[in-house]
Amino acid sequence: MSRVSKPYEIVERALELSRADGCVVIADEESSANLRWAGNALTTNGVTRGRTLTVIATVDGAQGAASGVVSRSAVTVDDLEPLVRAAEEAARAAGPAEDAQPLVEGGPVSAGFTEDPAETGSAVFDAFAPALGEAFARARTGGRELYGFANHELTSTYLGTSTGLRLRHDQPNGTLEINAKSPDRTRSAWAGRSTRDFKDVDPAALDAELATRLGWAERRIDLPAGRYETLLPPTAVADLLIYQLWSSAARDAAEGRTVFSKPGGGTRVGETLSPLPLTLRSDPHAPGLESAPFVISHSSGDDSSVFDNGLPVDPVDWVRDGKLAHLVTTRHTAGLTGLPMAPAAGNLILDGGGEKSLEEMVAATERGLLLTCLWYIREVDPATLLLTGLTRDGVYLVENGQVVGEVNNFRFNESPVDLLSRATEAGRTEQTLPREWSDWFTRAAMPALRVPDFNMSSVSKGV
Repeated sequence: MSRVSKPYEIVERALELSRADGCVVIADEESSANLRWAGNALTTNGVTRGRTLTVIATVDGAQGAASGVVSRSAVTVDDLEPLVRAAEEAARAAGPAEDAQPLVEGGPVSAGFTEDPAETGSAVFDAFAPALGEAFARARTGGRELYGFANHELTSTYLGTSTGLRLRHDQPNGTLEINAKSPDRTRSAWAGRSTRDFKDVDPAALDAELATRLGWAERRIDLPAGRYETLLPPTAVADLLIYQLWSSAARDAAEGRTVFSKPGGGTRVGETLSPLPLTLRSDPHAPGLESAPFVISHSSGDDSSVFDNGLPVDPVDWVRDGKLAHLVTTRHTAGLTGLPMAPAAGNLILDGGGEKSLEEMVAATERGLLLTCLWYIREVDPATLLLTGLTRDGVYLVENGQVVGEVNNFRFNESPVDLLSRATEAGRTEQTLPREWSDWFTRAAMPALRVPDFNMSSVSKGV
């Protein structure tokens, strides 16, 4: 083992080695544990650990500061000097960085900065695994098969800079996805949850939900493409609005390239996007959805800047009471656009003031479709944020407040911004797992939305 192995020691040593005018070092210590199952039986499990070190060197020049970024995994003290030199060489070879800003000045050292990283392991499943086994038994008795996986990650991030920042953040991240299938594989239903510690997920409740959906699918109804009143569950709303957040960089809007661009110049900040009192917000301290309270940026782009590492991430309303309130800005793009600083955050919450559960919204539906989830979402037109994608694992027909059967899957064409303008009801906000983006973004809380004319553009043969 290297004589310097603790993450903070790696960070400090890299900063000592730096000959650049400025330096940022980010050490990400990662551990994960997982379970997988198929046909009502566990198949695999495992635990992994790893380290990634990112060095950002800044070099001052007559025309401005340049930056060089190099990241490597499994770094030990013997790898440090070549890594630091590589970042410095990259900075010297680069032109002046457009987003150059003074590095954030240091403040109080984060609690635990010199302590070992937090780690996850198989113990995170101590209560969950037996409950899952009981769900397998119920599924076998009920004539259905469960497939899926549970994954828990814990990342301890140590951020140090030549200007004195010493920050640490521990981020737990858990996901659970379960598919239930009929023995002949003609029916399938999906459910997913996000969690910090697997103490708040109930396999029995998920199995009961899936059993109900498989029961709905015993009757098959074919419907043509068209516009239908549609109930979007929280997971589908999350997938659409996460993509909207990713598409809300202030600079792109100010330069006329996005749905948030104002015709003739400027942005649509201040415009009404929805007649409903919807508030779309991020808050690093939201209970159950906690995320990093400071900027952690491994690369620069229109919505992030390596020069902003360590800046506080405050709560922000992206949409407030139906009006566009903020777009994502770095210090650089805030200066370009004249908009306030609003760094991207690690969670997303939609509040609509509704109190109804999805089941209660179904009961109030005369005729419409109930979706399970969306997948294979792709952008068609950035100017309108038109997206296309597919429904999956259950689209159900509701008549007179009752689910009467499963219908075929569809390809949809919709813009989340346009959907907000047409939504007529928002249900109760609840923590949810976005299915499409769960590899990148899991911390979301959304209500179900009622859309009177959701565009099912064509029939899909997908499951």
